[in-house]
Amino acid sequence: MVRIRLKRMGRKHKPSYRVTAVDSRRSRDGITLEELGYYDPGNKKPELRCKLNLERIQYWLEKGAQPSETVRDLIRKSRAEAAAK
Repeated sequence: MVRIRLKRMGRKHKPSYRVTAVDSRRSRDGITLEELGYYDPGNKKPELRCKLNLERIQYWLEKGAQPSETVRDLIRKSRAEAAAK
């Protein structure tokens, strides 16, 4: 099963994350199928905290991929921002 989840990047005490499509049996930071965006919770500028490729995420969701709870919230926020523009 394919999951859409976060892959931790960055350094100690200053994490940033990549949103990735990955086989559910792989480790958190293992090999990914595709990188779909990033999430940087420590960024001062709100517009640079999260950037997702919603078209590719929709592709993976149609193929049966399951997002993690955190990624599901990020997708919901990104769609709301895109609709507001």
